[in-house]
Amino acid sequence: MTLHVASFFHPDSHTFSYVVHDPATRQAAVIDPVLDYDPDTDALGAGPLQPLLAHVREQGLDVRWLLETHAHADHVSAGRWLKQQWPQAALAMGAGIVEVQRTFAPRYALDVATDGSQFDHLFADGETFALGDIAAEVIAVPGHTSDSVAYRIGDALFTGDSLFMPDGGTARCDFPGGDAALLYRSIQRLLALPDATRVFICHDYGPGGRAVANETTIGDQRARNIHLRDGVGEAEFVATRQARDATLAEPKLMHPSVKANLQGGAEP
Repeated sequence: MTLHVASFFHPDSHTFSYVVHDPATRQAAVIDPVLDYDPDTDALGAGPLQPLLAHVREQGLDVRWLLETHAHADHVSAGRWLKQQWPQAALAMGAGIVEVQRTFAPRYALDVATDGSQFDHLFADGETFALGDIAAEVIAVPGHTSDSVAYRIGDALFTGDSLFMPDGGTARCDFPGGDAALLYRSIQRLLALPDATRVFICHDYGPGGRAVANETTIGDQRARNIHLRDGVGEAEFVATRQARDATLAEPKLMHPSVKANLQGGAEP
């Protein structure tokens, strides 16, 4: 049976979150949920979660997983907040979060564990799990960050920040732990999947003024991705990525986001 995917867009951070479920068993996962955050007051808001929560209720879903693709630098994760709503759900991300914690906790003088123990589960590269009757696989895709993973669930792939829509290209690689050559190699693993694989991205900024979008395919990425379509070699990609990264400003919410997200998001 085909995985059902519902998307929820947070315009302030240009982030797509997802609720995915197995129609046969109603077991569900939430991927990259977002809280509002006001940097002037430090106030958090659960407004963006209300449509997501309503969808879970209306569909009668049993949320088993709260999945993060990486410790985001542009929004505060709602993972920990949702864990309080659904204690049965496992808050999980890639095992690379340990490296991120060990890099950033000293920078921010955070007195936190740097062993990933804030999460219920840390996925190894290639680890598998199930969402009801639908098989899922974790694919480590370091390069944007050292903890980045993609989730392949049934015929759907959730890429986090590694891949954008084809006209948006790929994620920046200039944060601590980032590496453009490593991102190139990581994305090759994704592009080797079947062309018909549905691809769901985490951010879209509407390049050229088009409406925001969040779904493409591996075949479309291979044919049209402006940074990494078929025929683009590693050296060309690295040069393009590094030139682009040199023009980018630091995300305005980077510091509060990373502080929260290396611990699984903000407390309720």
